[in-house]
Amino acid sequence: MDIGPPKTLPADGRDTQGEDLAAGRQYRRGRLRMAGLVLVVVLALGAAGRWLHWQFTHIVLDDARVAGDMVMLASRVPGWVQTLPVSAGDRLDQGALLVQVDAREAALVVAELEARIAGLASRQAELQARLSMVDRQSESQHAAAAARLEAARATLTGAEAERAFAEAEFLRADRLVATGAGTPQRVEQLRSLRELGRQRAIGAGAEIRQAEALMAAALAAREEMAVIARQIEGLTHQARELTATRDRAALDMADRTIRMPFAGVVDRIFVDPGEYVLAGQRILLVHNPDEIRIEANVKETDLRHFQIGTPVRVSVDAWPGRVFEGRVDRLVQSATSEFALLPSPNPSGNFTRITQRMPLRVRLDPPPPSGLLRPGMLVKIEAETGG
Repeated sequence: MDIGPPKTLPADGRDTQGEDLAAGRQYRRGRLRMAGLVLVVVLALGAAGRWLHWQFTHIVLDDARVAGDMVMLASRVPGWVQTLPVSAGDRLDQGALLVQVDAREAALVVAELEARIAGLASRQAELQARLSMVDRQSESQHAAAAARLEAARATLTGAEAERAFAEAEFLRADRLVATGAGTPQRVEQLRSLRELGRQRAIGAGAEIRQAEALMAAALAAREEMAVIARQIEGLTHQARELTATRDRAALDMADRTIRMPFAGVVDRIFVDPGEYVLAGQRILLVHNPDEIRIEANVKETDLRHFQIGTPVRVSVDAWPGRVFEGRVDRLVQSATSEFALLPSPNPSGNFTRITQRMPLRVRLDPPPPSGLLRPGMLVKIEAETGG
């Protein structure tokens, strides 16, 4: 077997070939480390440059959070809480029952007022029927009295004529008796006829006066109709008053049932079943998860970068890695310090200049899924400065 040429060693006995191989490997490793170091430096410089570029061209608002219209539901009337079928966190449809306050007394008041209104309606119907009856009776009585008056006047005319004729005949017969040409019997007969005609005329006059009295009674009955009409009108006003009172009592009863004003979420409950609540006392806190927005406070020095319509990117602390697109929807025209409960007019003259914050509102477009963002969540808003 060929084992190759014999290995020659230097005079001092060291293996120079092995040292050359080790030096070569060390040199290559040094080159690789140098290349890696250069690559790391280049990447670090690129990242630093990108970071610096982002810092100069973007601005971030940390003072921002998710907001919604938190609606406080209160009772308009006092009473005992009978039913409270919901719990905090429940998501309900519009019109769902939230709280039922004791409405038994209000229901009795409504029933009493409805009974009184029904009684007034019956009384009105009775007076209306009486008005119609008096109308028909007075009309017929007046017609009968008018016919009787006409007949009595005709009778009076005939009786007056007969009386005048009997009077003339009596006077002629009386003159004939004085001359001896007539008989006393004829005079007495004509005297009787004269008296009969006079009595008939008197009776006809009495009949006329009676017919006129009947007509006056019929007219008085017509006046009674006006009295009945005024009574009906008075009952109408009473019915309106009772109806308004009934409607107020019905509203009071309806207000004892508190329902969900919109499709939303119950955030907090402040009462328990069986508790007595007062008028205006808060009962529940609800909000609509579909109507959320982003509210932030921007430094006045950065306000120029957040004008209405400016596109922004929103990141939520609760959902790392997710970014929501939006636009500035509204700018409040006063700094937050103007809404402080204790204003600082600085009467002493000691002044420290502090950058003020201006509230703004961001509308997410497109809207996030319902319930994903909840009021109070902290967010960050990123916008380009254009620099």
